[in-house]
Amino acid sequence: MNGQVLHVVGARPNFVKAAPVVAALRAVGCDQVLVHTGQHYDERLSDVFFRQLGLPEPDTDLGVGSGSHARQTADLLVALEAELTARAPTVVVVYGDVNSTLAAALVAAKLSIPLAHVEAGLRSFDMTMPEEVNRRLVDQLADLLFATSPEAVGHLAREGVDPARVHLVGNPMIDTLLGHLDRFDSAAARAAYGLPERYGVVTLHRPANVDDPEAARAAARALTEAAAHLDLAVPLHPRGGAALRAAGLAEAPGIHLLEPLGYVEFMSLVRGAAAVITDSGGVQEETTVLGVPCLTLRSTTERPVTVTHGTNRLVRHDELAPALDKVLAGTATVPAEGPPLWDGKAGPRIARVLTRWLESHG
Repeated sequence: MNGQVLHVVGARPNFVKAAPVVAALRAVGCDQVLVHTGQHYDERLSDVFFRQLGLPEPDTDLGVGSGSHARQTADLLVALEAELTARAPTVVVVYGDVNSTLAAALVAAKLSIPLAHVEAGLRSFDMTMPEEVNRRLVDQLADLLFATSPEAVGHLAREGVDPARVHLVGNPMIDTLLGHLDRFDSAAARAAYGLPERYGVVTLHRPANVDDPEAARAAARALTEAAAHLDLAVPLHPRGGAALRAAGLAEAPGIHLLEPLGYVEFMSLVRGAAAVITDSGGVQEETTVLGVPCLTLRSTTERPVTVTHGTNRLVRHDELAPALDKVLAGTATVPAEGPPLWDGKAGPRIARVLTRWLESHG
C-alpha cells in the first residue's frame, strides 16, 4: 500500500478516538505517523492514556501546551506547518473538535494535503461553544468525513457536503470502551477513592460552566445540592478545577474531589455509578453504551442520539437536584442495543475507507 497516514491528536478525547483507528490501520500494514500537539500535556491527561489505550509513542510531540484560544491556535499552526511540510503525508487524519483539530485542518488545507475528519457532522447549533466553531470549519475543509450517527450525516447533507465524501462508520470512542470493558473494576475504584456503595460521578470543564465565576458558583451550588442526595466523585479537569474550588465546591458535604484520572480509572468509576453529571460530549456517549443515567449540565448537545436513546437528559443548574432524585428513584429501562453501528467496529470501518482511498490516491 502506497502513501502515509499522519494522525494529529492533542487532547484526552482524541486519544480515545484515535486508538482503534491506529490499531486497525496497523493491522493492515499501513505506514502511519502519530503527531501529538501537546494541547493536553499533564501526565494524567496524556501519557497515561497512551499507555492504557495501547497507542504507540508519538513520532513527534510538539509540546504546544495551553494558552488563550488565539495564542494556542497560533502556536499550533506554526508547529504543525513545519511538521506537515517536513513529512509530506498522503493524508492527515484529525479527531473531534479541539483546537489541535482545527489547526491541523487549516494547515493541511493551506498545504493542499487531503484531510480526513473522524467524528464529522456533530452539531450543537450553539456557536458560543469553541468546539462548535472548530467542528463546523473542519468539516468544510475535509475530503473524507467519518460520521458517528445518522443525524450527523443529515447535518452534513444540509450544509452541502458532497455525499460521496461522507461515510457513516459508527463511533470509535465506543470501540475503545468495549475493548477495555473487562478492565473496568468499579468495586476496586470505589474502594480506592473512599466512596460509598451508591455514588455519582461528575465531570465539568465547558466554558459555560467554569469560565465565568458566577457560572462556576451556580454549578457548585447545583452540585452541592445534588450531593445531599448522592455522594459525588469529582475528578477535577485542569480546565475549570480551580474555578470550582474557588466557588466553594471543596467544602461541600458529600463531594469527593479527585485529581485527574486515567482512562481505566475514570471509566471504572463511571461503570459503577448510580448517575453521572457532566458537560462532556464523550461521557454522554460512554454512559449511553454502559446504560448509566446521565444528566448533562448544558442547554444543547451535539449528541442528541444519547437523549433519544433514553440514557441522557439535558438539565439547567436549578433542575439538577430534582432530576437526580428522579434518576435515583426511577426504574427506566435502557434499550438492549446501543445506537446504530456503535458496535466496537468503527476503527476497522474507517481503516477500510482510508486504505481504499490510499490505493487510489497514494
